[in-house]
Amino acid sequence: MNAAKRLEIFRRLHEDNPEPKTELAYSTPFELLIAVILSAQATDVGVNKATAKLYPVANTPEAIYALGYDGLCSYIKTIGLYPSKAKNVLETCRILIEKHDSQVPDNREDLEALPGVGRKTANVVLNTAFRQFTMAVDTHIFRVANRTNIAPGKNVLEVERRLIKFVPKDYLLDAHHWLILHGRYVCKARRPQCGSCRIEDLCEYKHKTTDD
Repeated sequence: MNAAKRLEIFRRLHEDNPEPKTELAYSTPFELLIAVILSAQATDVGVNKATAKLYPVANTPEAIYALGYDGLCSYIKTIGLYPSKAKNVLETCRILIEKHDSQVPDNREDLEALPGVGRKTANVVLNTAFRQFTMAVDTHIFRVANRTNIAPGKNVLEVERRLIKFVPKDYLLDAHHWLILHGRYVCKARRPQCGSCRIEDLCEYKHKTTDD
């Protein structure tokens, strides 16, 4: 895909949604971090239902750590893989308290040292909470980048690096949100809704569908 096409794709995505946001509910970097840890192999809707009950009671490292394992599990047991996630969240809280003055680090090295935080989670926090130029490639973004030919790659890291390189700089900060929303609601895994897609004429997917 050439640069002119990419520029027009992101111009349209920006035009339709000038200030895209994550669908995870949060009000602080810490709340975002915990929500992203909980969201692995779970839906944002499911995570939001759990944190809507958890955060009014405990939304700091100290408060969540004080809940203990059973206490935290009582709030997040509706989320898949909650036993291991509870352990990761509690250990993350302990490390934040002991090593980071209860503040979420704004750098990749310290974030990825936290239990339950991999490269994708770190990228979400760095981009969404700290507005850094990172690209968190999930299944939606991986699919959209390859299917449209915006930034094809054989693995997540390759797609991430190509997106950072190829997305026009004026749109890079919010590109993560546009791409994930596009993949979630339009360029769906089983059947993309090409007939109602804003960028259908620019997309290089060879097996386009109709919405009939």
